[in-house]
Amino acid sequence: MAQTILITGASSGIGRAIALEYAAKGWNLALMARNKEKLTIVAEACKALQANTLISIGDVSIEADCQTFVESAQRTFGDLHVLINNAGISMRGVFKDTDLSVLKNLMDVNFWGTVNCTKHALPHLLKTKGSVVGVSSIAGFKGLPARTGYSSSKFAMQGFLESLRCENLKTGLHVLIACPGYTASSIRENALDSKGKAQGKTPLKEDKLMSAEEVAERIYQAVEGKKKYLILTIQGKLAVFINKWWPSLADRLTYNVVKKEPNSPF
Repeated sequence: MAQTILITGASSGIGRAIALEYAAKGWNLALMARNKEKLTIVAEACKALQANTLISIGDVSIEADCQTFVESAQRTFGDLHVLINNAGISMRGVFKDTDLSVLKNLMDVNFWGTVNCTKHALPHLLKTKGSVVGVSSIAGFKGLPARTGYSSSKFAMQGFLESLRCENLKTGLHVLIACPGYTASSIRENALDSKGKAQGKTPLKEDKLMSAEEVAERIYQAVEGKKKYLILTIQGKLAVFINKWWPSLADRLTYNVVKKEPNSPF
């Protein structure tokens, strides 16, 4: 019998790529996102790969939407095996110029979205000794300038998932924190500026970044291998290492990287 995966933020980017990766492997798919049109297109692509697919239109920052998502998946497919907490938004703007509503928005989606979905999926995942996955960022290990809200939300997300892992050392639950690094996606176009509006364009050369498909394949392998952490890029691994042993150097390096971005706030 096919296993079942739940994926949030499945309408584009890494979420879409993960859906297609698991569809090709014969899994049942429960997909959640806010954009019905885009999510339907992804679902049709998964169905073309012969995957049983259920969509749920909702916002992960709303607990009731997450509960509906999980309950619909359980009613449709029975046992649940993997939850991918992928839905997320980013930001770009120095804190002194940033409305506090921007930080609240990021915490609601990136942190509370993960908490909400995990809370309702957990009883089912404990039953199957399944996996909870958080798609995080190097920004969850190292605070990044002009990304105060993003780093804060990812630090919180990782703290939650590490605590969850410790609580479940004896239950068989697997918890993976995946940090892809810069990945070609729409997250930077949709990133909020200091006033909470989508910045509309990316400061990076998207065609030079890791593809969402490669990230999805590596996350699939990490789930199968029951890994605790997945840091995909050399740059990311260096950032974590340098920040651990030479935090002042890490501050200077990250500041200089952001300073060199097009239209940098510095």
